Amino acid sequence: MNNTNEPKWLDNAVFYEIYPQSFNDTNADGIGDINGITEKLDYIKDLGCNAIWINPCFKSPFGDAGYDVEDYYMVASRYGTNEDLANLFKEAHKRDMHILLDLVPGHTSVQHEWFKQSMKAEKNEFTDRYVWTDSIWEEPQGMGCIRGISDRDGSCAVNFFSHQPALNYGYYKPERPWQQSMDDEGPKATLEAMKDVMRFWLQMGADGFRVDMAGSLVKNDEDGKGTIKLWQNVREFLDKEFPNAAMVSEWGEPDKSLQGGFHMDFLLHFGPSHYNDLFRCEEPFFSSRGKGDVSAFVEKYLENYEKSEKKGLMCIPSGNHDMGRLSQEVKGDELKVAFAFLLSMPGAPFIYYGDEIGMKYVEGLTSVEGGYGRTGSRTPMQWDDSVNAGFSNAKKEMLYIAQDSDENRPTVKNQAADENSLYNEIKKLIKIRKEHTALLSKGEIEFVAAKKDTYPLAYVRSSEGEKILVVINPSAKEVTFEFDARLGETIYSFGGSVESDGKTVKASGQTAAFIKLV
Repeated sequence: MNNTNEPKWLDNAVFYEIYPQSFNDTNADGIGDINGITEKLDYIKDLGCNAIWINPCFKSPFGDAGYDVEDYYMVASRYGTNEDLANLFKEAHKRDMHILLDLVPGHTSVQHEWFKQSMKAEKNEFTDRYVWTDSIWEEPQGMGCIRGISDRDGSCAVNFFSHQPALNYGYYKPERPWQQSMDDEGPKATLEAMKDVMRFWLQMGADGFRVDMAGSLVKNDEDGKGTIKLWQNVREFLDKEFPNAAMVSEWGEPDKSLQGGFHMDFLLHFGPSHYNDLFRCEEPFFSSRGKGDVSAFVEKYLENYEKSEKKGLMCIPSGNHDMGRLSQEVKGDELKVAFAFLLSMPGAPFIYYGDEIGMKYVEGLTSVEGGYGRTGSRTPMQWDDSVNAGFSNAKKEMLYIAQDSDENRPTVKNQAADENSLYNEIKKLIKIRKEHTALLSKGEIEFVAAKKDTYPLAYVRSSEGEKILVVINPSAKEVTFEFDARLGETIYSFGGSVESDGKTVKASGQTAAFIKLV
């Protein structure tokens, strides 16, 4: 499918996603910062994570929490300086850790200099940097637009919020006079400008990018063919100049993104992955009520797995800044069973900051910086029992988002001290994952129990002669499935027992186990 140079470090990567404004504040302004991340590198490494994805940290008016970039070359002053970020890369590398920045190539803020130039009536080098119609009375089909804000005649397409004008990478099939092809000068210049941005941060020490909305760049793009071609062009540039740069896509269709030269793709909460069936629906599979269904997820997973040539490069996150917290529907020991699944699947696992201690979604918050319903998943990290749970020495009213005010809120300090905590269970799981090649990103997977409306979920991970049976039974009831193999040493277990008579495997309620096959 592709001969992508793959950075070796991705093979055993376990990622930690950091929403920088809510992680750790070192200058008491109520907003997390880059130095706050540097300060906590040892914490992240000790948890077992050896790679970090940082949500956008560039200069922005923050109408969409930094996904509206004003200057791709400058760290937002509230987070620190470019020097702080370069230092973070250096400190991470000292610890054999790697950092992905969040690249937003599909749109900018209306305050970006490119857009200001693009709005001018007289033609200039940025006239075609964005998707503009040639008349104020025509809007781009299927997209929102900004209009009537400049002397230039035309409406400018927006990608999401009305302050995020869409950058112009061309149309796969142009149908209107103003729709440019991918080979026109404007779209080509946009792509080169984005390569320059990547070049800048990779030279500074970044290890690659997680790419926002990676599948949406070329418009009117049948089957993603144009966008795949565009990313193959980027891949060529990276192979030549930065062969070790890792690329992870927010696309949700691994067969397309891997073909485009990405190393990994997120299975997301939107699109056809059935990810929500697991954790975020009325009856999640991981609820102990045992009324969930994992079969559609597995079917879709296998379809993508085959299409991507069993490369095992689909990432399943515990959550992220765009969805409800994992602990909203899945609670207590259910979370431990869920993490046994997340940390034993192929592809690099991603842990959203705070999920390792079971941080809660905070209900009823007013939207902050375009968060809306997502705001409750972006609350400040809870470190200890000091002021503002150790997140910041600012006055409580100054915090970026209000913190979980529950006096029994989980913190790193109280979870680390409790040997039976979620935090300690995750540490144990990551350690076991790293000790067994079969459990790493590229180990193969074969599902042996995943029937409709039935528990448990079971699969065999294998690599280089090692085979491990993973049994996941979130339900409170004892369950069985037919499996014709001899079980050897149990390398991990949580909850009850898993036994076999050579033909049938029996698993207690709320149990997870990893067992070597003889």
